[in-house]
Amino acid sequence: MKKIDLFVAAVVMISLVIFSGQAMAQIEAGSYEITPNVGLYTFDDNQNIDNGPVYGLQLGYNYTERIGVEAALNYANSDFEHTDDTVEAYVARVNALYHFMPGNEFVPFVTAGLGTISTNDLGGTDTNGMVNYGAGIKYYLSKTFAFRADARQIFDFERSNSNYAVTMGFSWILGKKAEAAPAAAAAPMDSDGDGVYDDMDECPNTPTGAIVDSIGCPKDSDGDGVYDGIDQCPNTPMGATVDSVGCPKDSDGDGVYDGIDQCPNTPMGATVDSVGCPKDSDGDGVYDGIDQCPDTPIGIKVDEKGCPLSIKETVSIDLTVQFDFDKSEIKAGFLDQINRVAKFLKSYTEVKAVIEGHTCSIGTDEYNLSLSQRRANSVMKKLIEKGVDASRLEAVGYGESRPVADNSTKAGREQNRRVMAEISTVVIKLQ
Repeated sequence: MKKIDLFVAAVVMISLVIFSGQAMAQIEAGSYEITPNVGLYTFDDNQNIDNGPVYGLQLGYNYTERIGVEAALNYANSDFEHTDDTVEAYVARVNALYHFMPGNEFVPFVTAGLGTISTNDLGGTDTNGMVNYGAGIKYYLSKTFAFRADARQIFDFERSNSNYAVTMGFSWILGKKAEAAPAAAAAPMDSDGDGVYDDMDECPNTPTGAIVDSIGCPKDSDGDGVYDGIDQCPNTPMGATVDSVGCPKDSDGDGVYDGIDQCPNTPMGATVDSVGCPKDSDGDGVYDGIDQCPDTPIGIKVDEKGCPLSIKETVSIDLTVQFDFDKSEIKAGFLDQINRVAKFLKSYTEVKAVIEGHTCSIGTDEYNLSLSQRRANSVMKKLIEKGVDASRLEAVGYGESRPVADNSTKAGREQNRRVMAEISTVVIKLQ
């Protein structure tokens, strides 16, 4: 419930800032600030304490527009994470502040200082020295009123705990220096406010904020068409296209400014040369920076990421070795075929092969089974002699159980006295 209340309070305060209208003030030397605030206090994890609300009051004094000092007291309360026991923390500190852009309504700042942190729980009160540092913003809503938001780390010297506080509040500004009384006599006129009087100004309609020379004419040091003083990017390269405040445009985000960029529609992520044109080091049609395969060989087809396209292809070879009746010796006429199979197997080293031995129907089943195994072993041995790893080969004898021809004829029996192998694999080839 506490966190919801804090969130609602933060939304209300931020809404007031957004819709409060144009701010009318800024930091002035010699001014005082009184700031009540509210926010969220986060304890170190090793303290086992829930986050809780924090309330405080800050009293500040601005020595100059940039340098200030303040004293502050904050009170935070919460519970231990696993009990309902209450914990209270009092943080007293003295801080120095450094303001950035003190002449604006929106003023960022950094702060650091020393103080004490007192923790009050069931074990009593413990007070230790601490250092704190952080940053924040001040937004001046009027001459006497400003919104302020801070975030800081609070380090307990003795316990080595790091706590954090985020606060928001409104500041009342007191004691500003009195504004100078108007001059008794009328000053010379400067209609365009460029610091050069009308009777000497040769460029009488200079835009507000432009830096002018001794005769009131605006300067444009980088020649981009936006006057110095208005130009927020005063060192724009010659030829670059700029926006209304003089900053160069880069429409395609390649790091080369429009007007200099000779390839203005470069795809996001592509590496470009000094004139903004994309590089293609391997000539595959996909630009460097986008190309995920930057060293593609010339002529290879690639996908949209620059990587080679590939196709799957099945390669195969068959082996058929025939034997004389009741023999397991390989005849010379089949050695070339065995050599080709050995070469295939050595080319595709992941392929394994089953060498199948067979017989005709003459003889007993037991004898023919043994004969077929000897024939398969004979061919396998020859392949091993040709350099094929034995672990990739298996010899199996099937006897007369798998005829390919009619055993009742001589020609059929000759065809059945054989060793066979069908070997294939799938390979990936680049297109």
